Parts: sequence; structure tokens; C-alpha cells
Amino acid sequence: MTVLSELRMRPLHPEAVQDRGWDASVTARLVLAGVVIFTLLSGANLATPIYSLLQVRLGLNAFGVTIAFASYVLALVAGLILAGHWSDHIGRRAALVLAVLIGVVGGLVFGTAGNLATLAAGRALQGIAVALATGASAAALRDLLPSRPEWASRFTLLSSAGGVAAGPVIGGLLTLLPNPTQTPFLVHAAALLLLLIPLFVLRARPAIKPAGPDGPLAALRPRRPSVSHRARAAFWMASLVGFLSFAVFGFCLSLAPGYFAQIMHADARPLIGVLAALTLGASAFSQLLAVRGRFLVPIGLGMLGVGVLMIALAGAAGLPWLLVLASIAAGAGQGVAFRVVFNEVAGQVEPSRHAQIISAVYVITYLGSAIPVVGLGAAAGVWGLPAAVSGFAVLVFLASMALAITAGRRTTASSSAM
Repeated sequence: MTVLSELRMRPLHPEAVQDRGWDASVTARLVLAGVVIFTLLSGANLATPIYSLLQVRLGLNAFGVTIAFASYVLALVAGLILAGHWSDHIGRRAALVLAVLIGVVGGLVFGTAGNLATLAAGRALQGIAVALATGASAAALRDLLPSRPEWASRFTLLSSAGGVAAGPVIGGLLTLLPNPTQTPFLVHAAALLLLLIPLFVLRARPAIKPAGPDGPLAALRPRRPSVSHRARAAFWMASLVGFLSFAVFGFCLSLAPGYFAQIMHADARPLIGVLAALTLGASAFSQLLAVRGRFLVPIGLGMLGVGVLMIALAGAAGLPWLLVLASIAAGAGQGVAFRVVFNEVAGQVEPSRHAQIISAVYVITYLGSAIPVVGLGAAAGVWGLPAAVSGFAVLVFLASMALAITAGRRTTASSSAM
């Protein structure tokens, strides 16, 4: 089955399908699905240590940086709403190919931008690419591990959080090359183009929901997300934890590099990239740990809230070691809490609607990277970055504690009902 036939939702004759393409093993398909979303997300976050250079080259202030960052998030959210279910109809492989192609264009537009509008356009294209890949890769991993939904969720979060964490580190290292505001995106575009080779030769599995009698366009039109009553409580807990988590991640990926540079009294971009990635890297690493317990969610949320509060304290006291420890604690707590609530909703949603509902969770989750971060940028313009970060940290702490209490009550109630 060719990519074009998948996009047209007109499968080839069954005998022809069997003779075409690379019949990859389950392991190879798992790796490919994870590598695609990892690579797209790392590319979307290459710019984290480069924003300071872009501010100088384009004459941007802190608010301009948050606008560029938010354009990515808002496009991603719109893409999840409009196209989060497409992979159910065109197939996982075709959705990933589209995502990679759009990601190449978005990175090149961003890397060659000469003003804020073009910068935002490139970021928006990157957001659309990640939106297409998010539901497709998560659903592909679930399809490949039907009897191991917990491991499917772990792989999904590991690939996503790992890609987001790797982006600032890779971006910081690539800035050591000539033309540091363009070279990272050219290198990343080349990596994405290489990924198209296995995607094109892969023998794709049929879409789980082919176009109905109303035709392909009717199948692709936006759907209003609906969640079964059984999964509703899990859906909202996962969405709210995700919103809070990505508010913290959004700070780490936008304004934190400048804030961390003040604490460390350093402007080395690779170092700043590593510091910005600490929280996200700790979140990704936590997916590899087999930590169990009834109260993991409230404990993880407590670590997230206290960790972010300690980041602000590290800035006020000028303590680099506290910044490192607090960033790791916040990321580890977030990773454990979000894995549990994400796995809960993924396990309660029927497979035929997995891509659509997981995309809906990410709609709310990614809004956390837009609304609070834009507000933080505006506050930094009025009161200065240190004061804005301190206020942000207090709000995150209070929200974390409120969610931790709610999660603890849910856990206690479910235990009492057994």
C-alpha cells in the first residue's frame, strides 16, 4: 500500500498489498513510531538555547519570545482538534509521513526567519507536524502492544518527554557550529528527511476506520471529542495534570534559559540548554523506573510543586546547586504523576477511539504551554523576570497541592470501594 493510496483512503487490492514494502517486525515498528515523535519534538525545541541569539538578531523582547513559543503551541492544539483522528482513517504511516514533511518545512522557515511573523509561522508549522504525529504515534504504539497498554503509555511518554528534553541539549551543541541560528534547523531537516526512507518502504497496516459511505472528506472532518462516562474522571485528571506539567515545561523551554543564565552567571549555550532540559530529562527518565504505589500521583504532584518553588528560591538566593536539584525533583515528580494518570485514561478508552481521545488530552495539556507562558512573558515585561518567575512558582505550587489533594481523595475512595 503506497502513501498516496493511504492518503486517498483507497487501499490497493489485497494481493498487491502483500507483495509491497518492508514487512517490519513489531520491535522495528515500535522503534520507528517512537523515533518519529522523538525527532519532531526535539526539533520543535531546538530553539530553546537559541532564543537569546534570535532576540538580538530580530530585536525581540521577552514577550516576543513567548509569542513565538505560543504560536507553536496554539497551532499544535488546533492541529490536535482538527486532525487528531486522521490516523484512524488514513493509517498511522501516512499520518507520520505528513507530519515529517510539514516538520521539515516548519524548521526551515523558522531557521531562516527574518522577523517575528515568519518566526511564528515556522513555529506554527512545527506545531501542526507534532499534532499529526502525536495521536498517530500514540495510537500506533497502542496497536502494536494491545495486551500491554501500560508499556504502550510508557513508550509514548518516554518518546515525547525524551524528545522535548533532547531538543535544548542538541540545540545548544549545534550552536557551536557556524551560523548558529540556522545550522541546527538544517541538520534537523536532514534527519527528518532520512526518516522518510523507512516510512516510505514500510508495509503499512490498514487503517482501523476506513472511510465510510459519505467519503474520505467526511471521515476527516473535525470531530467533537466525547469521553465515555467510565473514563471521564480519568480523562479530566490526566488533562489537568498535563496542563500544569506543560505550564512548567513551557517555562523551561521559553524564558527559563535567560533566568538560568542569571543564576549561573554564564552564557554558554550548551550549558543553558542542559539546564533547561533537566526537568524534562528527569521526566523522561522516570518512565524507565518501575515505581509502584497507590499514592504515586499525589506524591509526584507534591514533588513537582515543591521543585518549582525551589527553582524560584534558587534564583532569589543565587544557588546553582539548588537549581539543579529542584529541576530534577520537579521533572521526576511530574513524570511519575503524569504516567499514572495518562495510563489510567489510555487503559479505559476503547482502541477504536484511542487516537482521538489521547489527542483531546493533549489539547488541554498543550494549552498549559501557551496560556500561562504568555502570561508569564507579559508579567516579566511589567515586573521583571525574577519577580514574574517567583509569582509563577507560587501559583504552580498551589495548583499542584490542590491536584494532589484531589488525587489522594480519589485513591482513598477507590480503595474503600474495593
